Amino acid sequence: MTTVSRIELYHVAYPLQSPFRPSWIPGYPQTENRFDLLRVITDDGIEGWSAGPALGRERGGLGELLSQYMIGLDATDIDLVQQRLREMSYLGLRNHWIEPAFWDIKAKLAGVPVYRLLGAEGGRIRLYASTGEVRSPQARVEEAEARYQEGFRAIKLRVHDFDESADLAQVEAVVAAVGDRMKVAVDANQAWRVTTIADAPLWDLARAKRFADACADLGVAWLEEPLPMDAYDDLAELTRHSRIPIAGGELHTGGLPELRMMIERRCYSYFQPDAVFTGGIAQTLEVIRLCRAAGLSYTPHTWTNGIGFAVNLQLMAVGGDRAHGLLEYPINPPSWTVPARDAILTTPWTHQGGELELPTAPGLGFDIDHQALRRHGTRFASAGKFSVAVKAIREKGFRTALEINKARRS
Repeated sequence: MTTVSRIELYHVAYPLQSPFRPSWIPGYPQTENRFDLLRVITDDGIEGWSAGPALGRERGGLGELLSQYMIGLDATDIDLVQQRLREMSYLGLRNHWIEPAFWDIKAKLAGVPVYRLLGAEGGRIRLYASTGEVRSPQARVEEAEARYQEGFRAIKLRVHDFDESADLAQVEAVVAAVGDRMKVAVDANQAWRVTTIADAPLWDLARAKRFADACADLGVAWLEEPLPMDAYDDLAELTRHSRIPIAGGELHTGGLPELRMMIERRCYSYFQPDAVFTGGIAQTLEVIRLCRAAGLSYTPHTWTNGIGFAVNLQLMAVGGDRAHGLLEYPINPPSWTVPARDAILTTPWTHQGGELELPTAPGLGFDIDHQALRRHGTRFASAGKFSVAVKAIREKGFRTALEINKARRS
């Protein structure tokens, strides 16, 4: 049995070349790519890595809790890892991003990439360029032309205006300019409305229907997240009404139970769970199976960081439609560039003509640039078997600590 002997957590803040203004947080100029990085080390020296996006240091106390739940665990027992994360969620902490680190370990022990461990073959994955900011129609056309010259044959726009006509004008301009050469999709970012800095538009079913109709007339490939993520009845009605696919599902932290219900109700035509948020790799595999059984499409959300992209790339290899499906490729220069997105990886996920060759390295397929991690990361938690034992003795007393240890061993 390969057990967890040590856990480390880092907070990474990688500076952007220029402020990035994400459409989903109006009024917020993001100046850094921030995420928390997890390193799991087994007793035989295998390392597993994963990362979860962060606004700041909101996970400052996670290390103490995580060490209690994970130190000494069989690192390859994914079901038990899922159970421990479920137990942690009872305290209000949903940290599905932790689970992929254990798949990283399991696949490294097998000497294969995660997707091969799950029965998929290698090859190339087709990508779509996923923009991140709201821009003027002319600026968006210039952006689409730039992505086309780079080899992309599909692009996703962001609309987030209080004025419906302003949203539509952007789509019309891009379709007129590149619609005969590129697939054009639209993301309304209505599933999880954020007003922490400035107010944000809030669509209702009527507006979503009008916009879906207009997009259908323009030949848009799909419309993403046009309604709140828990508006289940309205989403199902919109999907029935729409002449183009309705897509979503990226941040449903309820995981498999919620997404299963949404698949059964056919809330979307395209389901886009991001394993970092929606239950980890194990739960996403079941979502893929359910989508296939229901005749619905799966293609994951990937807009987090280079490690989150790697996790969902593995799942796209397993469950995506290689012939017609497209994987999200976050890119929004000059701010959100590939080097900034992939920050502390030795080799960024660089596309070739709008396609990406699946990695052949064991595990999740990346290596950490430790020099970059030292420069841009701060370790805020570190615990091993000995420190956990000492802490238990100090807090509980020797006799009680022995009792706890005996119960764990049994």
